[in-house]
Amino acid sequence: MRVLMWHVHGSWATSFVHGAQTTLVPVTPDRGPDGLGRARTFPWPDRVVEVPHDRLREEDVDVVVLQRPHELELAERWLGRRPGRDVPAVYVEHDTPRRTASDVGGPDEVVPDSRHLLHDRSDIPVVHVTHFNDLFWNCGRAPTTVIEHGVVDPGHQFAGDLPRAGVVVNDPLSRGRVTGTDLLPRLARDVPIDLFGMRVSGAPERLGVPPERLWTFEDLPQDQMHAQLARRRVYLHPYRWTSLGLSLIEAMMLGLPVVALATTEAVEAVPPEAGVLSTRVDRLAEAARELIADPERARQLGKEGRAAATQRYGLDRFLRDWERLLTEVTR
Repeated sequence: MRVLMWHVHGSWATSFVHGAQTTLVPVTPDRGPDGLGRARTFPWPDRVVEVPHDRLREEDVDVVVLQRPHELELAERWLGRRPGRDVPAVYVEHDTPRRTASDVGGPDEVVPDSRHLLHDRSDIPVVHVTHFNDLFWNCGRAPTTVIEHGVVDPGHQFAGDLPRAGVVVNDPLSRGRVTGTDLLPRLARDVPIDLFGMRVSGAPERLGVPPERLWTFEDLPQDQMHAQLARRRVYLHPYRWTSLGLSLIEAMMLGLPVVALATTEAVEAVPPEAGVLSTRVDRLAEAARELIADPERARQLGKEGRAAATQRYGLDRFLRDWERLLTEVTR
């Protein structure tokens, strides 16, 4: 099977391309958002093939995996075929709805009533990555299914030799309250924090956090980030409104204990024996401080978290689910 997919979400895409299919990824001369090509910081198998965007019409494509609204038009223009009509397609919904009344023209469209862009179509299934997404998006006529995340197991690497909390957030300053970036100054008063991700430089200064309380590590290759994260004694997940951060699952698989806001799908992903969930920021700070002071308890919670994450979010189950769905839509 030959699947066209844009390289959008690095961690999710890394899991997806480990399937048996040949994955075609568009590439543009500037390697911009619509033509990143193969990943540079994630290990991808050889069956992922870069195709120049202006040569896609020459390719045999069995199914298109869409992930952003404008890819409907982009696929039609670059492929010369309409997704859902001339070529089978599915739409992966990675995000929670974030529409506001001003975006869509009326209060009946705000969360939790936000209508998906495929609400009025029945020819493209919507694949939610969490049950929370499925619950909150109004998909109307569109067929829906849930394929929960699957993660390439990085192995149990927890060392916890650094008495600091690790946080992974891409674009923390621009994403603000969505990722809980505004909570970091409060949390950093109780525990020193190491912030990993893309475009994190300048965060301590912009947030007003003393540099010794907030260190940043930018654009590390995935394996290096995992190795560094595993040295931290606790993983802190301050996201308010996200589907389910893959970094949370990766941290659990690494063997870190988790302290997270009890929001969206995190309440399903993190069992009580794996960490502490709360909507109270002072409780999260207290839990992180206690785990940093108790390495053995941190190690035990991390061990339980790894067991839960590998069972629920294992790569084999994820790939089986996707193979079954792609087979169904291409019949």
